[in-house]
Amino acid sequence: MTAVLAVLLGLLYFMIFGFSAQNAEESGSLSLRVSGKFAEIYNSLSGERMSREDLGRLAEGMEHSVRKLAHFAEYACMGVLVYGLLCQWMEKGRRRCLLTAAWVFLSAAGDELHQYFVPGRYASFLDVLLDTWGGVCGMLFCILTVWLCGKWAGRRGANRGDAPETDGSGQERI
Repeated sequence: MTAVLAVLLGLLYFMIFGFSAQNAEESGSLSLRVSGKFAEIYNSLSGERMSREDLGRLAEGMEHSVRKLAHFAEYACMGVLVYGLLCQWMEKGRRRCLLTAAWVFLSAAGDELHQYFVPGRYASFLDVLLDTWGGVCGMLFCILTVWLCGKWAGRRGANRGDAPETDGSGQERI
């Protein structure tokens, strides 16, 4: 499990580094294409028949939000992977959560620092905070999932112990 999580984390870092290495024009173009796809999906789901110009304006209006959502999602994945890795090696507790948050924060800060040196791009502390929040939400998703699975498994076990299993005719199975 550790190897799988480490490889996935490495691939995620590679992807994030690749996005951050794009100059402003490449990055903006990619964001606008993705926003354009969202605008087309909105247009088809809403039943509206928007013109190409209106779709373009909608995509431009959504671009900033799409970019920020992508930041959040990338780092939410990082939070899941880092927390999963630390679960393999550390006891449950506050320390593991704080280490996950610190890892994500330092990764986000390093990414923004890298972006600072890319032509047309800039570093933003607000992006570091957004990325960190994404990572914390990913970690909280893991914690909540494990807790819910434990509750569900406990409830199933309790239900099995309360009433003996029958064969359908009311006869207890042995």
